[in-house]
Amino acid sequence: MTGQVRVEAWTAGEPVARAQAVRVVLANPGKRNAMSRAMWRQLRSVFEDLQRQPGLRCIVLQGEGEAFCAGGDISEYADFRFAERSLADFHEGEVWPALHALLQCDVPLVAAIEGACMGAGVELASCCDTRLAADTAQFGAPIAKLGFPMAPKEAALVLSQLGPAKTRQMLLEAAVFGAEQMLASGFLSQVHPAAQLQAQLERTVARICGLAPQAARMTKQLLRALAEGDAQAPVLQQPYAYADSAEHREGIAAFVAKRTPQF
Repeated sequence: MTGQVRVEAWTAGEPVARAQAVRVVLANPGKRNAMSRAMWRQLRSVFEDLQRQPGLRCIVLQGEGEAFCAGGDISEYADFRFAERSLADFHEGEVWPALHALLQCDVPLVAAIEGACMGAGVELASCCDTRLAADTAQFGAPIAKLGFPMAPKEAALVLSQLGPAKTRQMLLEAAVFGAEQMLASGFLSQVHPAAQLQAQLERTVARICGLAPQAARMTKQLLRALAEGDAQAPVLQQPYAYADSAEHREGIAAFVAKRTPQF
């Protein structure tokens, strides 16, 4: 098996309880964490499991070492890419279900991006709520050099986060962009010198974990329902069901008392 997706406890120095945050690490040594088929399947399973953990408040997605994700593991491509059925099975049965699991996760998801973020890496980052990058990170999807377009659902995902101009440049010109360009486009939330990225990431995670977790999950459900036009989603059918919740009461009481809320 080539590569793996690991879940690691959050052990950074900021005051975050271990149960509140985790790292999901993409690891494919020697291939800049390119996604193998096994890794796509693992990623889906990991996020479906994390979605079921009620105490979790933040998930960090990052690559092992000096790259986020350099794309797909091209060494596997000859095994399935040249037949329509097997190619469809790969994109619709492995890649998209994994990306969908990230998109359906109600826990705030932070991407920490260093080095190469190409193809599949851009797709994975597109699933995240907050995207932090080192100023040395590089972004692109130069698959036109390999002779194929991006799969429809994956292209729609990237388009929704990156916008039409940059998406067209990536896919039609095989353009590669620096972190500052991606920040200016609105794709990235923050860009920092590489040496400072970890400290900024720790502060971001601590800030998220100190906020109301129920509100965060409801916000993600709400934004997803609005984006999908799902008028039947529970969060739209009963948008004020949280009224008598302990978290709601604590937040208001803490504000009135001028103290830090204990969520």
